Amino acid sequence: MILKHHLVLTLCTVYGILLKVTAQKSTLRGSSGQQPLVQNQTVTEGGTTNMTCRVEYNDQTSLQWSNPAQQTLFFGDKKALRDNRIELVRASWSELTISISEVTLADEGMYTCSLFTMPVKTAKAYLTVLGVPEMPEIDGLTKPALEGDEITLTCMTHGSKPAADLRWFRNEKEIKGAKEVNASGKTFTVTSSLQLLVDRDDDGAAYTCKVDHVALLQTPQQTTEVLEVHYAPRVAITNSLTFPQEGQYLKLECVSKGNPSPDPVMWTKDGGELPDLERMIVEGRELTFTTLNKTDNGTYRCEASNHLGTSSAEYLLYVYDPNAMGQHGPDHALIGGVVAVVVFVTLCLIIVLGRYLARHKVCL
Repeated sequence: MILKHHLVLTLCTVYGILLKVTAQKSTLRGSSGQQPLVQNQTVTEGGTTNMTCRVEYNDQTSLQWSNPAQQTLFFGDKKALRDNRIELVRASWSELTISISEVTLADEGMYTCSLFTMPVKTAKAYLTVLGVPEMPEIDGLTKPALEGDEITLTCMTHGSKPAADLRWFRNEKEIKGAKEVNASGKTFTVTSSLQLLVDRDDDGAAYTCKVDHVALLQTPQQTTEVLEVHYAPRVAITNSLTFPQEGQYLKLECVSKGNPSPDPVMWTKDGGELPDLERMIVEGRELTFTTLNKTDNGTYRCEASNHLGTSSAEYLLYVYDPNAMGQHGPDHALIGGVVAVVVFVTLCLIIVLGRYLARHKVCL
């Protein structure tokens, strides 16, 4: 009888211990498994985002999502706020997921998921809304600009959040501008200026302003303006023969570059008009001699003008006698080359002899 009594006491003790362990496990499971789990979200303005709240263990207790203004959006599968942009994605005892479409900057803030236990347990997730920058605009471009002008190009974009970055390019090569950022409510207006001293090399140059922003991913927005520059002409004369001879055909071309184009050009000889228009033919920028003779010797001048200035170049024409020409050119040219070689060799010998005498201290 005593043995039976001790056995009953032992069983009761073991049972009590088991109850305590079970209770402790339940308490631990309730304290950790019933804590709502959420994540912060980032979405581009105008896009769609999902807000998910999960619990690992739930004894059929409702979940609820609230917005930053503490307005209930969904309580379980029941919609509480009349907003067509907010929809239910999934509702169960372990998860409550909602979607927000056409997101605006006003939707940004701290969202709360609540689990209605005793006491109520909550978790907070911050929704970050990225403001998409507008297409940039370039101002300050005068068409046409004049060579020597100082101009300032300004690129501006509105609506970015966080502030966008602006980059300048000249014909695909990046150049540095001066950036300025101004807040406008929740978004930013970003300006970048570029100062230029215009020269003729800028004529036709493409200046591009690009917007870099996290909301644009791999497709930055950009605007391009092509600079037109007016400048005075520059003139040079090219010829078709190195040693023009009597009876040959010769073409002189007046190469003039200016903007606006300096057309037509004017040809003169020795400060006056061309003397023989039957053999000297002017076509556009070219002066052609159909048959050269000694009377064509002289200084020929080409002059080009536009509204910004005038430029000229001269060409001294000497017509050689073909009977006096050697195989490689006129006799005096050959003689001059030989004399130059002789002088060079003589100088070299003098230098070598001087160094030799100085080294051996020979007195003359």
